[in-house]
Amino acid sequence: GLKRDKTRPSRVPPLPREIRLKVIAKTVQETPPNATHWSRTTMAEAVGISPSSVGRIWADAGLKPHIVKGFKVSNDPMFEEKVTDIVGLYLNPPDRAVVLCVDEKSQIQALDRTQPGLPLKKGRAATMTHDYKRHGTTTLFAALDVKSGLVIGDCMPRHRAREFLTFLRRIDRAVKKPRDIHLVLDNYATHKTPEVQAWLEKHPRFKLHFTPTSASWLNLVERFFAEITAKRIRRGSYSSVDDLEGAIYDYLLQHNAKPKPFVWSKTAEDIITRERRALDALDQIRGNR
Repeated sequence: GLKRDKTRPSRVPPLPREIRLKVIAKTVQETPPNATHWSRTTMAEAVGISPSSVGRIWADAGLKPHIVKGFKVSNDPMFEEKVTDIVGLYLNPPDRAVVLCVDEKSQIQALDRTQPGLPLKKGRAATMTHDYKRHGTTTLFAALDVKSGLVIGDCMPRHRAREFLTFLRRIDRAVKKPRDIHLVLDNYATHKTPEVQAWLEKHPRFKLHFTPTSASWLNLVERFFAEITAKRIRRGSYSSVDDLEGAIYDYLLQHNAKPKPFVWSKTAEDIITRERRALDALDQIRGNR
């Protein structure tokens, strides 16, 4: 006998192609009168179909109007030369030299929560009150060894040229002579003061490589800063600056006990191609082409 019934078509007719195209066109070309972007409900009301139908159309077309991503395109006239130089250090580091990515994570706040949070348990995330007491700030100077993943780090109360020079001396003591030291760093003013320049002239093994403006992502130490923030700083509670700095030094100690380098994979050509494509898109939007 018959084991199962034959599949029957849905009683609800499929949406006409014109409706689907209309939804897609309105999504990418228009905005609702009272909002910056469409929701399933507002689009359904505008077109006269159900919100679930709008959701299926968006899913098929790969559209996510509720999501927006930030971006920053560098306008540095030396962008291509700087990218080629720094990526070359990452992918083909020089012999008998060390490549260090250097930066400061400034204004790290020692925040003490006003109430204890509830612990994690089944069906409930750990909680943390948004109220806090400020107990001061510190600045973490860090130099990431691209090859080994080791980090030279030091906390200081401020981030002036004086503190930067102190950290350069720390690097000079940590790296055995006569190895050259290639520093990748940003264009912060304290990195270029006359005092810093004078010190560098007396220490010729230091070679500075500046990232393009608005391109801090090119400095690998930013990846380390993201990790220490997410894993140790953000969800902590600190009763003093000393308490905060103790947590930072403890993280550095454990990180350096089992260092793991961050692997750079993008070539300079890939980055430059994407930069040019972004600039062309911006020119088209501005009407320059």
